[in-house]
Amino acid sequence: MNIAKKIKALAAVSLVVLAGTAQAEWEPEGNVSLQIGFGAGGSTDTIGRIVAQTMKEQTGWNVIAENKPGGGGIAMFTGIANRPADGTVIGLGVSMPILVNLVNRPDQLKFDLDSFDYLGTAARAQLALIARSDAPFDDVAGLVEYAKSNDAPIAFDAKPQELAMRFVMEQSGAEFQFMSTKGGAENAKLALGGQAIAAFEAGEHLPFLEAGDIKMLASMNNSRHNYAPDTPTLQEQGYDIYVDPVFFFATTAGTPSEAREALTAALAEALESDAVKEVVQNTLKSPIENMGPEGTEQMMRDGVTNVGALFAN
Repeated sequence: MNIAKKIKALAAVSLVVLAGTAQAEWEPEGNVSLQIGFGAGGSTDTIGRIVAQTMKEQTGWNVIAENKPGGGGIAMFTGIANRPADGTVIGLGVSMPILVNLVNRPDQLKFDLDSFDYLGTAARAQLALIARSDAPFDDVAGLVEYAKSNDAPIAFDAKPQELAMRFVMEQSGAEFQFMSTKGGAENAKLALGGQAIAAFEAGEHLPFLEAGDIKMLASMNNSRHNYAPDTPTLQEQGYDIYVDPVFFFATTAGTPSEAREALTAALAEALESDAVKEVVQNTLKSPIENMGPEGTEQMMRDGVTNVGALFAN
């Protein structure tokens, strides 16, 4: 091949490469709405806003955070499931409310797990079962034995927490009493005051744990907590159930692959930024944990099975 032909061939290859690169670099047409399934001021809102701001700074896209409260994310995901799949909307929700509704009233929802393309996760709320440091037991087996011969009130602030302990009751023959509260701060107060023999906490307990005022009986997630790696999960202690609230991102099913890949990459880059890591750590007391698209979808599908077991009792 002479020099002229070589130059033409190289030019042709370059055009193909450039065309492929241009096609791969998807850009949204207009704004990208990062919808948050809860109202302003909460942990989901805080995380959503710093992710939207960071994505905007890193990509140059006009990413706008919008609150879409209602039903623990049900209203937001209903809207996302029933809109055009064009890559201009991302939903940020928490897995447990969605899974509970999918299990308990699937016929009343206008979406199912197949209604979404999953993009990734931000973190999980690390849920602990705790007791006062002088409680006469150190794990779930000890709590169960105590409850067989003593009153054992347990403070909780979400239905899946109660159901997990009812699962333990059924499996063990123990008897717990349940105290419904408005949140972790009240749970900690009841445990420290002795009104509850055990309680559920998702971060509010850490100062008391560090001070030695309380102890952790179990991780209620399906993995151990980063701050308590020696405390086993409830599953590891013999009860095949967990409560694992995960902050996850999804968009409309059928979104074009180039748009989906661009959104996934932009989210992953934002979640790796120091700004987002700091906000997530301060808000949830948990590290960033991005499961990616496949891991997020599998987490949701496994979650339906787990929540089905919770509500079967």
